[in-house]
Amino acid sequence: MSVFRRVFLSFAALAVASVMLAAPVLAEPFKVAIVMPGNITDQSWNQAGYEGLMNAKKELDIEVAYSEKVAQPDQAEAMADYARRGYNVVIGHGGEFQEAANRAARNFPDTMFVVHNGTEPGKNVATLDFYYKQFGYLLGHIAGKMSKSGKVGFIGAQKIKFSTDLVAGYEEGFKQVRPDGQVLIAWTNDWDDIAKGKEAALNQISQGADVVFPTMDNAAVGSLQAAKEKGVWGFYLYYDAITDWPDTVLQSAILDIKAAMVEVLRDAKEGKLEGKNYKMDVNTPAAARLGTYHSAIPADLKAEVEDLVAQMKAGTLQP
Repeated sequence: MSVFRRVFLSFAALAVASVMLAAPVLAEPFKVAIVMPGNITDQSWNQAGYEGLMNAKKELDIEVAYSEKVAQPDQAEAMADYARRGYNVVIGHGGEFQEAANRAARNFPDTMFVVHNGTEPGKNVATLDFYYKQFGYLLGHIAGKMSKSGKVGFIGAQKIKFSTDLVAGYEEGFKQVRPDGQVLIAWTNDWDDIAKGKEAALNQISQGADVVFPTMDNAAVGSLQAAKEKGVWGFYLYYDAITDWPDTVLQSAILDIKAAMVEVLRDAKEGKLEGKNYKMDVNTPAAARLGTYHSAIPADLKAEVEDLVAQMKAGTLQP
């Protein structure tokens, strides 16, 4: 090899090295995925989860992905697949994802898993939920005061912690007002079937219930359809449903998973997310609050409910 060629190659190597040193090191994007049991247009739980993820993408400048309508037998693999693909946080959108998250977390210890309405935080699994008993209690109090028959209904999909806490608070609040009254409880075993939601509500109404509280996802629409057709009152979750059901919905428990998700994912991006429970309640009104009171609710009842909220904030009332 000639001297000229050796010198030329040496200068070329130095030039390449200089370019490499000068080139900026691009940070890997922070990646979050969510796996959901229902569809993202259900105007309920799944849509709220999807919108929460999109809000986090915009506010936190993160990369996101989602899977919808994932059946329970497929949930663990769906979560593991995102972890395998390098997502920093993988969310299971519902308490039914707890077992799936635990399985995936054992195989991917460097990934943080979050279970909405989960019950088992620890190591690389965090849970995010709400103080459901508080809001069940408040709606139960309203139901007790507004019911003429003394019978009200609660309709759930599955007996998971979210549902059982909610109905326990609902019964407690109702019984404080109507100790001789009755709460009819139905479990549909289906989150999305509108026909089943309607059938369950019609059955309770036929037994005398004049207030119904559906707590499913898309299936809750069927329950409110029944309430509207039969001229009875209803409650709702997640958003201020009186906007869509002005003649039917007395009040809504706005459990704003969208706002809660942004705060938890902010911690995750900053490296502060822990394997613990993150709980939202009346003291975090950006994420958990009551909605608009129907005009049929008298002023004195509204004042009673606001006083109950104040007691909960002060810690003197703990359903």
